[in-house]
Amino acid sequence: MSDRFPPLAREAMSERQREVADAISSGPRGGLGGPFQAWLRSPELADRLQRVGEHLRFSSSVPARLNELAILITARAWDAQYEWWAHRRLALKAGLDPAVADAIAEGRRPTSMQADETVVYDFCAELRETRRVSDATLAATRELLGEQGVIDLIAVSGYYDIVSMTLNVAEVPLPEGAEPLKPIAR
Repeated sequence: MSDRFPPLAREAMSERQREVADAISSGPRGGLGGPFQAWLRSPELADRLQRVGEHLRFSSSVPARLNELAILITARAWDAQYEWWAHRRLALKAGLDPAVADAIAEGRRPTSMQADETVVYDFCAELRETRRVSDATLAATRELLGEQGVIDLIAVSGYYDIVSMTLNVAEVPLPEGAEPLKPIAR
């Protein structure tokens, strides 16, 4: 774990930190990996963020493969090593072609995307690049995911921005033997 925000010993936690840590650990994540040790320094925020993240990861209206694609785009945008490592595996498990993930890792637009992946990639890439999306991009995304899906896609991108920022500031290390992302020219 990070030296910047080392794991809090349970006996050193406040009552509220223990409550939040227990809620996170007993939920679908099953532990306090990723940003959670750092977030526990602000237990109310940690609780609210983890609930948003739980919804976006496990209950989003966006299908898992497309949701994970959006997370990978966000992780690469931040060069968030831990986030990339954690979600690349989940993306592949959800059915994303490894070639798509590899292209994103290399900073390239994937050429082998399925039609629905292209819509999500275009939406996320355009939103990151221009800070908005065109009418055509919005229409294609709305057609694919519906209005709730558009909002969930925006939210997953924003939520994983704060996750990636936290991981980078906390310098959460990759597990032993994990392959880091290579730097790309920007």
